[in-house]
Amino acid sequence: MAIKTVGVIGCGLMGAGIAQICAQAGYKTLVHEVNDDLLKKGLDRIEGFLSKSVEKGKLAVEQKNAIMSNLSGTTALAELKGADLVIEAAIENIDLKKEVFGELDKLCGAHTIFASNTSSLTITEMAAVTKRPDRFVGLHFFNPVPLMKLVEVVRTIQTSTGTFDAVFAFAKTLGKEPIACKDNSGFVVNLLLVPYLIDAIRAVENGVASVEDIDKGMMLGCGYPMGPLTLLDFVGLDTTLYIANIMFEEYRDAKYAPPPLLRKMVLAGYYGKKTGKGFYDYSGDKPVVVDLGL
Repeated sequence: MAIKTVGVIGCGLMGAGIAQICAQAGYKTLVHEVNDDLLKKGLDRIEGFLSKSVEKGKLAVEQKNAIMSNLSGTTALAELKGADLVIEAAIENIDLKKEVFGELDKLCGAHTIFASNTSSLTITEMAAVTKRPDRFVGLHFFNPVPLMKLVEVVRTIQTSTGTFDAVFAFAKTLGKEPIACKDNSGFVVNLLLVPYLIDAIRAVENGVASVEDIDKGMMLGCGYPMGPLTLLDFVGLDTTLYIANIMFEEYRDAKYAPPPLLRKMVLAGYYGKKTGKGFYDYSGDKPVVVDLGL
C-alpha cells in the first residue's frame, strides 16, 4: 500500500492547502477543479503562499521550485485514475461527494485508496457508492492546512487495517499529527467544539454576558487563544450553521441544535470575518462588537 502519487479533488482553500503539503512532502500531486478559472485561482493561491514563505526566509527559492514541480492541475477527473490516494476536498454536500466517488470508483485501479476531507458528513455513506469500502477513510485537515498540525484519520466499520495504517502513516509524512477517529458525525474536534460554540451563542442570546466578556472569560479563564465568538467569526457562522444542522440531523440531540440567533445572523449575511461582520465588525482598524439589538 505504498503511497507515491496523490490526487486532490477541489482546489479551494482546503484543497489547495492539502495539495500544497502533499507536494511539499515530495509526493507527485495532481489537483482537480471543475473549470480552468477555479484551478488557476487555487494554484495561484499555493504559489502565493510559498512566495511569502520565501520572502520571510522560511523557505528557499529552490525548495519552492521543487514543490511546484511536484504539483500539477487538471479539469479532467479521468487523469486521477493512476493515483495511489485520492483526497476529496469538494464542498460539504453529500450528494456531490457521492457522485464524485462513484465516478472515481469506475476510473481508478483497485489499489487506489479514497479519502474525504469532510468535517461532519458520514464516511460510510460515501464509501457505500463504491466497490472499495475497505479502502475508504476520512482524512480531515484543519484550516489553514499548511500551518495546522492536526489531522483526523477516520476509520469506518469496513475500513481495512492495512488501509487505515497506510493513511495514518501517510499523514505523518506530511508533518502532521494524526489522531484516530471512529466514523461518527463531527469525529473528535467538531463533536466537542460545535456544542461549545452553540452554547456561547446561547449565552449571548440569553444575556448571560456581553460578547467581549464571554470571549475574555474563556481566554483568561481557560487559556484559549481566542474566545468562542471570535472563533465563530473566523470559522464562519454559515459554516457553523451547516455543520450544526448535519450533526443535529445525525444525533437528534438538542446540544447540536442551531440557536435562533445563529440562523438570523446567517440570514442577515453576518457570516463573520469573510463578510466583514459577524459578532464583530471588521471594517475598521480593529474589530468592534456588532450591535445585534439584544
